[in-house]
Amino acid sequence: MLGRCLLRLQQYEHLIKAIVAHHEIAGPANSLESIRAERVAETASKTLGTLVGQLIGSYVVADAADASDLSAGVSDNVISFGMRMQLSLSAEDYARTENELKELVLLRNNLVHHFIDQHNLWSEDGCRSAHDALVTASSRIDQHFEQLRGWAEHMEQARQLAAEFVRSDAFHDFVVNGIAPDGTIDWPAAGVVRALREAAEELAIDGWTPVAAAVRWIAEHHPDQLPAKYGCSSWRQVVHESRVFELRYREVDRQRAAWYRLKEA
Repeated sequence: MLGRCLLRLQQYEHLIKAIVAHHEIAGPANSLESIRAERVAETASKTLGTLVGQLIGSYVVADAADASDLSAGVSDNVISFGMRMQLSLSAEDYARTENELKELVLLRNNLVHHFIDQHNLWSEDGCRSAHDALVTASSRIDQHFEQLRGWAEHMEQARQLAAEFVRSDAFHDFVVNGIAPDGTIDWPAAGVVRALREAAEELAIDGWTPVAAAVRWIAEHHPDQLPAKYGCSSWRQVVHESRVFELRYREVDRQRAAWYRLKEA
């Protein structure tokens, strides 16, 4: 019975390590796999008490989910990604769950370190008492394991939904083009703004770039970037709506032409 309890606890520790390691990730897109591997390695040697402490308040939370700190260590100059999956409980359920998990840690420590101190295994009465305690402990551990397995299943479902979204056109528009699923546009992060920046780097004359020349350059290098994608009818409207650039008009060969440059900070 003692061996059965300890094996079940080891199964529990393997599962909680997986949840702690995989429920959140953030960083540059090209480093996500190494970051994931580091998180797995970090949890490998941690005790059950430490793992429970990390699980509470990080994966298991009270009421509202928290998306803070996902941007830590992320550079503005690279494409980065952050995701956190959480199980949100009421304040009452959160407090109860926290206490139950702490009791599980205490139960584990007693089984591993203090069992023979608490039961006289050299007498029949002591063995019967130890057996009854192990039956109760086994039932309690099984309840916790089934609860944790349920949490892991929900996390896996959430991960699969997130993976489907990452492969979707909506995610591509959001990350690459700065167009949110509700249609709002994050202009500084928009793909069309990046294209205009790149064109300016190639074509600027004394800091200013002809809009017409930029349009031709973008058509060659980024043909998918078009004003209509962003709800605009012209490139001049894109430059104006983005609020990232200055727009001026000059007389060139007796014709009025639009020029732009990046606004100074």
